[in-house]
Amino acid sequence: MQWRSIVVGLVVLRLSLSCVLWLAFGLGPNVSWGFNFPLGFSLHKLDLLFREEKGIDPKGSSWSQRIHGHIHEEAATTCANVGEESTKRSYLSFFDGNKDEYVRRYSSFPDTLKAKMKDMAKDMFYFGYDNYMKYAFPEDELNPIDCKGRGPDVLNPSNININDVLGNYSLTLIDTLDTLLVLGNVTEFHKAVKLVIDTVSFDKDSTVQVFEANIRILGSLISSHILLTDPKHPFGKVGFDDYDNELLHMAHDLAVRLLPAFENTSTGIPYPRVNLKTGVPPDSINETCTAGAGSLLVEFGILSRLIGDSTFEWVARRAVRALWNLRSNETGLLGNVVNIQTGQWVSKQSGLGAGMDSFYEYLLKSYLLFGEKEDYRMFQAAYESIHNHMRRGRESCNEGEGDPPLYVNVNMFSGEIMNTWIDSLQAFFPGLQVLNGDVDNAICLHAFYYAIWKRFGALPERYNWQLQAPDVLFYPLRPELVESTYLLYQATKNPFYLHVGMDILQSLEKNAKVRCGYATLHHVVDKSKEDRMESFFLSETCKYLYLLFDEDNPLHKSDNKYIFTTEGHVVPIDKRFREKQWNDLFPCEEGVLAEQEPNKRPPPSNTSNCNRIPEERRYTLPLKSVYMRQIDNMVGLF
Repeated sequence: MQWRSIVVGLVVLRLSLSCVLWLAFGLGPNVSWGFNFPLGFSLHKLDLLFREEKGIDPKGSSWSQRIHGHIHEEAATTCANVGEESTKRSYLSFFDGNKDEYVRRYSSFPDTLKAKMKDMAKDMFYFGYDNYMKYAFPEDELNPIDCKGRGPDVLNPSNININDVLGNYSLTLIDTLDTLLVLGNVTEFHKAVKLVIDTVSFDKDSTVQVFEANIRILGSLISSHILLTDPKHPFGKVGFDDYDNELLHMAHDLAVRLLPAFENTSTGIPYPRVNLKTGVPPDSINETCTAGAGSLLVEFGILSRLIGDSTFEWVARRAVRALWNLRSNETGLLGNVVNIQTGQWVSKQSGLGAGMDSFYEYLLKSYLLFGEKEDYRMFQAAYESIHNHMRRGRESCNEGEGDPPLYVNVNMFSGEIMNTWIDSLQAFFPGLQVLNGDVDNAICLHAFYYAIWKRFGALPERYNWQLQAPDVLFYPLRPELVESTYLLYQATKNPFYLHVGMDILQSLEKNAKVRCGYATLHHVVDKSKEDRMESFFLSETCKYLYLLFDEDNPLHKSDNKYIFTTEGHVVPIDKRFREKQWNDLFPCEEGVLAEQEPNKRPPPSNTSNCNRIPEERRYTLPLKSVYMRQIDNMVGLF
């Protein structure tokens, strides 16, 4: 009977303390017993109270308060120290009113709901794809509001928002080929491949961006060719009898037409645009972004190794090396716009979003594909510089005090913050962190972007983390958040990420669906639309959403490993791509990073990093509720 007296005493003590705290500070525990005056527990108030008693500055030096050393009084740290919790279950858990709202919402996801979301993602893809084929093919894109096709803007050649991407080569159909296989539609895949072979030519008077033509067209042709000809990866035997490597020949033809971009540059960094018929335009500018020039190695490298011609990998790798050798000696960072003739940085901003993103991505993925240790040494050095100079917030994602980790835009030479916005393209980075095995940091950054999505039902192109408001308001149905969600689910199998995918699916259905497809959101607040459905919506956004809910997809069951290109095209990790028919491209060249030091961690294995989260954490929240609530508060959800 003694233990009962102890429990009763503890209950009385807790209720007494709750009343005192509630009356004095409004700090009572979240207990309402059905009344209309819940006693809300405020970690922030307790944190300030204890800090004042200890004589500690309650503001700290968090990224939400400080830029260029100036403290903004209106932003305060909202998280107490939860990193020193006992590993034993506290008796207080018996009185917590079951689980908090985050645990209740995210901790399970029924199989029936998963099947429903899988069908919903498939229907979303086919609604866009079928209407493209009905109303737009053979043009490049579908205008989903007017139900018409869209090609290059021939009347306004300077309209690079359109003309960089659209080359009058049935872009959406080509970009979508391997998505048809992912969805299991071999019949439509064969039909689409034959249409591409019979109707598409690259002998066009079209000036396109080298980067976009590479990732959307060249990458899809190579991926589809591999899937057609190699029954081991990963969909089995999907070839047809009269296929004679036509997609590979088309990829080679396109790559040859892109090669003039690499000529007549004193640095080896390519021009940003070429005319597919005539080469580099006479009025071409001498400036390009780091991602555009440095994200060609995966597609060009695979092509070189498939056809036994080193030219394509050589020019792509030379561009990567040239950019790498221009990094800051002080910080190790690169800028995002460079002059291809002088090697001078035009923009000294260094970040993870537009102009930079896929450069980092392809350093790691090139290593995974080709096994070139130099690629991983560059990635490892870049990743260290990113963490040293861009990362703000508390040291640990899931422990400790302070603001959540965030990667900000900085000056490449000094590491000082240049502005207070992040862009939607940066949402790819948690997925890259998963591939590198840094799952904890991936969890935190992903949670920040998901909180922005929850607030607006979309990701604004730029979001100002200091003002808690969008800087650039449109959302063109980008896939980056979905991609990271999918990869984090593969790494953790945590049902939280299925809920994230469901939220994204339902938001797209509610806010972007129109008469003939899904439209770009012109304004994430009022949900007004633009009449454009970019090809990556079908090739990436729908693909990752479908795969998120399809546990039995051949990609997940295959014994062979694979990666996705930056455009979401499936590429197997194959020993063929580690074999070269030529000598090293850059033997003993200056600027090569030294061999890995013994105390550095080894490169990631060329397999999945899907077992990095301890078993006991897989079915709890990936991020503690107090930190989720903190992030939601910091984007203005509360």
